Amino acid sequence: MDSNIILIALLIAPVLLLMILRINAAMVFLSLCLGSVLVQFVGPDAATIVSSTSAHSNAVPPPSLQYVNLVLLLLPVVLTTLIMIRSIKGHGRLLFNLLPAAGVGALVALLAVPLMSAGLTGSITHLPLWTELQNLQTLIISVSTLLALLFLWMQRPKASHGDKHGR
Repeated sequence: MDSNIILIALLIAPVLLLMILRINAAMVFLSLCLGSVLVQFVGPDAATIVSSTSAHSNAVPPPSLQYVNLVLLLLPVVLTTLIMIRSIKGHGRLLFNLLPAAGVGALVALLAVPLMSAGLTGSITHLPLWTELQNLQTLIISVSTLLALLFLWMQRPKASHGDKHGR
């Protein structure tokens, strides 16, 4: 498969999925950040555990570190996606959800491509679109983080007039 198509799919597929299923993109963005933390801190130990477990059962070859890391990166995202289906109500919020969803798509590409096989990573990282993503990495992450936080803060339940906290 062409590397351009894979990179474009990594950028667009999460956005389409989040918008069609009306999933809170801010929560998915934060789950993706959690997955990145898991890769960084749990990945090496998880790979060791998985390879030692696989070594005891000779029927299945042990998965490589990159596959273990991809699972660690995407598992919180998949679970959050399943739990948060139809969590966005109203067309206004759905349109505002497009901005954090675009951040999710860009962050998925930025985090997943380095964890793929060496050949695929090499073919993608030589693309002009990848170079542009790398150059905009700081802007993408900081704006997406701010949008995710704003979206979450806007969803804060409003206090009713009968609450005793206001007295």
